[in-house]
Amino acid sequence: MDGIATVLAALTALAFGGIVGYLGRVSLDRINKKKAGDQATLILQKAEDQHKELLLDGKQEAQRLRNVADGDIKERRGHINRQERRLSSREENLERKSQELEKREISIGELDSKAKQKQAEIEEVRQRQVEVLETLSGMSATDARELILKRSEDELQYEIARRYRDVELLAREEADQKAKKVLTLSIHRLAASVVSETTSNIIPLPNDDMKGRLIGREGRNIRAIEAATGVDLIIDDTPEAVTISCFDPVRREVARQSIAKLVVDGRIHPARIEEIVETTRQEVEDNIREEGEQAVFDSGVRGLNPELVKLLGRLKYRYSYGENILKHSVEVSLLSGMIAAEVGVSIEVAKTGGLLHDIGKALTHEVEGSHAEIGAEVARRYGIPPNIERAIMEHHDEDRGSIEAFIVASADAISAARPGSRKDTLEHYVKRLEALEEVAQAFPGVEKCFAIQAGREVRIMVKPDEVDDVTAAKLARDVVKKIEDTLVYPGLVKVTVIRETRNIEYAR
Repeated sequence: MDGIATVLAALTALAFGGIVGYLGRVSLDRINKKKAGDQATLILQKAEDQHKELLLDGKQEAQRLRNVADGDIKERRGHINRQERRLSSREENLERKSQELEKREISIGELDSKAKQKQAEIEEVRQRQVEVLETLSGMSATDARELILKRSEDELQYEIARRYRDVELLAREEADQKAKKVLTLSIHRLAASVVSETTSNIIPLPNDDMKGRLIGREGRNIRAIEAATGVDLIIDDTPEAVTISCFDPVRREVARQSIAKLVVDGRIHPARIEEIVETTRQEVEDNIREEGEQAVFDSGVRGLNPELVKLLGRLKYRYSYGENILKHSVEVSLLSGMIAAEVGVSIEVAKTGGLLHDIGKALTHEVEGSHAEIGAEVARRYGIPPNIERAIMEHHDEDRGSIEAFIVASADAISAARPGSRKDTLEHYVKRLEALEEVAQAFPGVEKCFAIQAGREVRIMVKPDEVDDVTAAKLARDVVKKIEDTLVYPGLVKVTVIRETRNIEYAR
C-alpha cells in the first residue's frame, strides 16, 4: 500500500509539475509575443518617420535645384538680351558709318573734279607766263633751262673744290697723328703665312759599306750615336746616304758634324763616338755664341744679356720655308729701325724688338706655347724693357696695342715676303700644282688643263663642241671663284681658257 501511495504521489507531483510547466511556457510565449509585437510596432513607426524625412529632403533638394536652374536661365536670358542689344547697336553704327562713307565719296568726287579743273586753269596760266617770259627775255624755255643748269654746275664745281680744299687742310692737320698707324697698318697687309720647317738632314757617305760600320756589331754604334747626340739616325735603302731626324736643330747639327768626322776618321766605336760628339758639341756652342755676337753687331743692338745672345745664335740652325731665322731676324731688325726712323718712334726699341721677335723659336722644341709667348717670357727673364717685350709678344697678334709691335710685324712681313727669301718644299709645290689642275678639271667641258709658271697660271683647253665663247668666259670666272674658295696660294693665279676649232684636210 505504501508503495502504491508513493507512486500515486509521484504521479500526482509529475502531473502538477507538467501543468505548472505548461502554464509557465504559455505565459512566457504570451510575454514574448507581446514584446515582438511592440518591437515590430516600433520598427514600423521608425520606418514611417524615415520615409517622411526622406520625402521632405527630396522635396527640399528638388526645390533647390529648381531655384538654381531658374537662376541660370535668368542669367543666360540676361546675357542673351545684352548681346542682342549690343549687336543691334553695332548694326546701327555700321549703317550710320556706311551712310557717312557714301556722303564722303560723293564729296571727294566733287573735290576731285574741282581739283582737276583748278589744275587745268593753273597749267593754262603757267603756259601763258612761260610765253610772256620767253617774249620778255628773248629766250626759249629750253635755253633758259640750259643756262640755269650751267650756272648750277659752275657753282657746284666751285663748292666741291672749296670743300675738297677744306678736307685736304684738315687731313694735313691730322696727318701727324694718324700717319704712324696708317703706315704700319698698310705695310702689315703684306704679311705672309708661316708653315712647316725642315727637321732632318741627309749625310752623304763614301760607300754603302759605311752604313754597316755606322750600325756596328748588333747595332752598338748607332745606339751610341743616338744616345750621345739625342737624334734619330735613319739608315734606309737610300744609296750612300743616311738621314738624321730631330726637332732640335742644334742637336741635329752636332750629330751631322760628328758623323761627318767619324766617316772621315774611320774609327767608329762607342768610345770614339762619345769623344767626337763631345768635341763637336763644344765647337757648335762656340759657333753659336760667335754667330749671336755677330748678329748683335750687324743689327747695331747694344746691352743684351750674354745668355740672350747665345739663344740668338741658336737661330742659325733654324729654318722656316728655307729661310734662315737668324738672318731673317737681323733683316727684320734693320727694317724695323728704318721704319721707326720714318714714323718718328724709338729706333732702339724697334731694332731690338725686330732682332728678338723670333727668339722663342730657339726654345719651341723645349717649352710649350707659341714662339711669341716664349720669346716674351725669355725677354722678361733677361731684363728686356716692357715695351720691347710687348713688341715681341704682339708681333703675330691681330690686336696690337703698341706702334713698335706694328713696326716689327710689318718688317717681319716684308722680310718674309721678299722674293727669294723663302723656298717651298718640292712636295708642297707639287701638291699645289695638282690641286690647281684638279679644280679646273672638275668642270664639265674641260678637255685638258695645265698649271704653269710655278702655279701662277692655269691654262684650260675646252671641248669646242660643248663650250662656246660665252660659256668659256663664264668658265674662267667659275674656276677663279672655285680657286679663291678652296685653295690657299701665294700671289695671283691667272686662269686662261682656250677654245679652238681645227679643220684638217689632206691633199692626196
